[in-house]
Amino acid sequence: MQQVILFDLDGTLIDSTEAILESFRIAFKKFGKKPPSKEAILPQIGHPLFEMFVNLGVPREEAQKYVDAYKESYRKIHTQKTLLLPRTKEAVELAYNHGAKLGIVTTKTGKYSKELMEHFGLMNYFDVLIGSEDVKRHKPHPEPIERALELMDVAKSDNITMIGDTCMDMQAAKSAGIEAVAVPFTYTPLEELKVCSKVVKRCIFEAVSYILYN
Repeated sequence: MQQVILFDLDGTLIDSTEAILESFRIAFKKFGKKPPSKEAILPQIGHPLFEMFVNLGVPREEAQKYVDAYKESYRKIHTQKTLLLPRTKEAVELAYNHGAKLGIVTTKTGKYSKELMEHFGLMNYFDVLIGSEDVKRHKPHPEPIERALELMDVAKSDNITMIGDTCMDMQAAKSAGIEAVAVPFTYTPLEELKVCSKVVKRCIFEAVSYILYN
């Protein structure tokens, strides 16, 4: 049966840490607040932006204006200040050439996510990209994965795997009844990943190779 591979985006395919941190700094400064430290922001990456700001101390009733300020900054710098992670293009091409169906499931805004993938020349490899605006409930809820599979016209099977760098990715996959492979990045400690994932590979290329040839 055909393999189906769903990828998280930040920390799995790309490193947009610089753009994220800069946009958070700008958003907080716009409203006269001291920006949180890098160490406070990084563990929040993977949550929806609104919840990230709330978790960083912004009152819930004010969080949307911070989100809007963040996006105003991010859209200007996201392509220039984002990098593909090592061997990402090689991994995506390997999966595609092997005949796998590919999708992206992210809590980032879908519009900016697609722009990034197009910027790197990779969007045409993916059947679908599910962003934050495409679902009501986000990872670790299974809805984003289930929405991706619905749009890909894929039935649940043992040949569906989610690759991600956070425990939210792993939990979403488990809740959706599919397999998961973790790849470590700076947003989640390796020790934590080993607790929430049965399979941890060093990089995206190793993760794809494991799925295809295991």
